[in-house]
Amino acid sequence: VTETNNVRAVTEGPEGDDAKCSFHHRMFLEPREKKRSMKALVVKQAKKTCSCTPAKVKDCVFGFFPILQWLPKYKLREDLLGDIMSGVIVGVLLVPQSIAYSLLAGVEPIYGLYTSFFASLIYCIFGTSRHVSVGIFGVTCLMMGQVVDREMERAGYDLEPAVPPGAAAQVNTTLSPVNGTRQELLCDRSCHAITVATTVTFLAGVYQVAMGFFQVGFVSVYLSDSLLSGFVTGASFTVLTSQVKYLLGLDIPRSGGIGSLVVTWINIFRNIHKTNICDLITSFLCFLVLIPTKELNERFKSKLKAPIPVELVVVVAATLASHFGKLKETYGSSISGHIPTGFLPPRPPDWTLIPNVALDAVAIAVIGFAITVSLSEMFAKKHGYSVRANQEMYAIGFCNIIPSFFHCFTTSAALAKTLVKESTGCRTQVSGMVTSLVILLVLLVIAPLFYSLQKCVLAVITIVNLRGALRKFKDLPKMWHLSRVDTVIWGVTMAATALISTEIGLLVGVCFSMLCVIFRTQRPEAPLLGWVAESETYESLSAYKNLQTKPGVVVFRFEAPLYYINKECFKSTLYKQTGVNPVWVKAAKKKAAKRMLREKEVGSGDNQTSISMDFVSEPLGFHTIVIDCCAVQFLDTAGIRTLKEVCKDYREIDVHVLLAQCNPSVRSSLIRGEFFKEGEDHLLFHSVHQAVDFALGTQGHSGTTASK
Repeated sequence: VTETNNVRAVTEGPEGDDAKCSFHHRMFLEPREKKRSMKALVVKQAKKTCSCTPAKVKDCVFGFFPILQWLPKYKLREDLLGDIMSGVIVGVLLVPQSIAYSLLAGVEPIYGLYTSFFASLIYCIFGTSRHVSVGIFGVTCLMMGQVVDREMERAGYDLEPAVPPGAAAQVNTTLSPVNGTRQELLCDRSCHAITVATTVTFLAGVYQVAMGFFQVGFVSVYLSDSLLSGFVTGASFTVLTSQVKYLLGLDIPRSGGIGSLVVTWINIFRNIHKTNICDLITSFLCFLVLIPTKELNERFKSKLKAPIPVELVVVVAATLASHFGKLKETYGSSISGHIPTGFLPPRPPDWTLIPNVALDAVAIAVIGFAITVSLSEMFAKKHGYSVRANQEMYAIGFCNIIPSFFHCFTTSAALAKTLVKESTGCRTQVSGMVTSLVILLVLLVIAPLFYSLQKCVLAVITIVNLRGALRKFKDLPKMWHLSRVDTVIWGVTMAATALISTEIGLLVGVCFSMLCVIFRTQRPEAPLLGWVAESETYESLSAYKNLQTKPGVVVFRFEAPLYYINKECFKSTLYKQTGVNPVWVKAAKKKAAKRMLREKEVGSGDNQTSISMDFVSEPLGFHTIVIDCCAVQFLDTAGIRTLKEVCKDYREIDVHVLLAQCNPSVRSSLIRGEFFKEGEDHLLFHSVHQAVDFALGTQGHSGTTASK
C-alpha cells in the first residue's frame, strides 16, 4: 500500500481472509520537491539571458548566421559540382515562373525577378536547411494579389483604364497621384500596386521575425497536414480561375473578396464570345508541350541527371513566335511588355497603408512560415540533419523584410523547386547563391528580350505547376481509409478556401479542425474491459474475443481527458455500459419506501408492498466498478466533481468505485480537488489487475466467467 497525502494506492493484491481487514507489503513513495517558484525561474532565466561572455556572443552570432558555421567547412570537391548544377537548373526554372507569378500577385514581371533574386540570396545567410528553395509560392502570390486589388480599388485606380504593359517601369516612379496628370496616374497605378505589395511583405516579415523571437513556432501545430493540403488545393482552384482570362485573352476585371471564384467564372462566361483566338491557340499548344514533358520528367526523374527545362524552352519559343509573327499588332494578343534591366533604387514601404493591410499580412505570414518550416523539417529528416524551427522563421522573415525595400513581394519555401533542387545534386545553400547569379544575369542582360512574350503563356506555366495540388483528389480514398476525420477537415478547408476566400478558408479550416478534436474528446470510446487469460492485461470486450470477466466486477475505460465538455458523456456512458443508473436506483428505493410507509398506515396491500420491495432490492449483478484512467490525460474541476458524484452515488447503492492507472497529473488534480477527504475510502491502484484482485479479495469471491 502506498500512503502519500492521504492517498492510498494498492500495489499488491490481498491474500486470504486477512486481506479484508489489513494491507501488507507497505511502502512509501516520497514525492520530489516542488519546482521552484515562477519568480525564481524568471530571475534565473533573466540572469542567463542577460549574461554576456565571449563564448555566448560567438554562439549567438553563429546561431543567428548559420552560413558562418557551414561555409568555412564547405567541401569543394564533394559538393561544388552538385550545388552548381542544381543552382543553375533551379535558376533557369525560376525565370519564367517568376514572371508568371507576378501576374498572380498583381504587379509587373520585373518585380518577380527581383523577388526570386533576393530571396535565394538572403536565405543562404539565415536558413538552416540545406535543400529548401525559397522563392515565389503560388498560394501566397494569390493572397497578395487579392490585397493589391482591394487597395487599388480603394485608391480609385480601378476607375482608370488598364496600364499599357511595362509603362510604369519606363516612367519616373516617384510621381504622386495627387492632382497629377493622366500620365502621372498611369505611372502611379503600377507604382501603387508594388507599394501595397511591399508594405504587406514588410509586415509579414515582421510578424515572422516576431514569432521567431518569442518562440511561437508551436502555432504551426494547429495547421495539420490535412488542413494545409486542403488549403493549398482550394487556393489552387482560385489561382486556376484567375488565370483563365489570360488563356482566353479576355479583358475582364479581377474579382476579389468573398465568392471571387464564382464571380470570376460568371464574368468569363458573360464575355466568352470575346475570346482571342490567337491566345487560345497559343495556350492549347503550350499545354500540349508542357504537360507531357512534365510527366516525363517525373516518370524518369531517377534516370535523368537533370529535368528537361521545358518551361524555358516554351518561353523562348513563344517569345520568338510572338515577335516575328507580330501577334500583338495583328491579333491583339496581350504581351508582357517592356522589362527593364538593372535595379530600381530602394524605397521604404508606405507606412500609411499599414492599418489597411495589417490583418492580411497575418495570414500570409502564417502560411509562409508553416510551409517553410514543414518543408525544412521534411528534407532534414530525409537527409539526416537537423533544422531549427525558430531560426527558419527568422530566415523567412528576413527574406521578406529586407527585399521589401527593393520592390519585392512575399516569399516562402516552394515544394516543386525544392524537389528539383534535391534531385539534381544539391548539397548546401551554395546552390541558392548560384540561383541568384543566374537570375542576376537575366536582370542585367536578358530581361528586355521577353518583351513580346504573351501573357497566356505565363498563365499556362502557372496552371501546369498546380498539378501537384490538384492531384490530391486521387489520394482521397486512401485518406478516407486512414482517417475519416482528416478527410473531412481536408474537404471543408478546400471548399471554404475555394468558394469563400483564402483568408476565411484558412480560418474555417483551423476552427473546424479544433472543433473535430473537441468533438472526439466529447464523444470518446468508453468500452468495458475483459481479462486476457493467464496475464495481467485487460482489453476491450467489444474489440476482442475470448476475454473473461471477473464475477461482480465491472472494468470501464474512458479514452479521453475528463473535463467540462464530456463530463455528462462520461456519466451517461458509464451508466449505459454498467446497466445501472444509481440515481434512478436511489429514486426507486425512496419511492418504494414511501409507498410502503403509506400502505402500512392504511393497513392494506401487504402483498403488493412485498413485491415492490423485492423488485427494488434485486441484486445489481456487480459490487465493484474499476475505472481504468490510463487514457485520461488530465482532469479539470468539473471532471473532479464528476468523479466525486459518481463515487458517492454508487456508494449509496453499495457499489464501490476504484480508480486504476492514474498518471501523476491526474493524481495531483485529485489531491488538489480534495478527492481523498477524511472519512472517504477512495483507493487508487497502479494497475487494473491489482484493482480487480483487491475487489475480489474484499468480497471473498473468486473464479471467472467467460464473456459472450
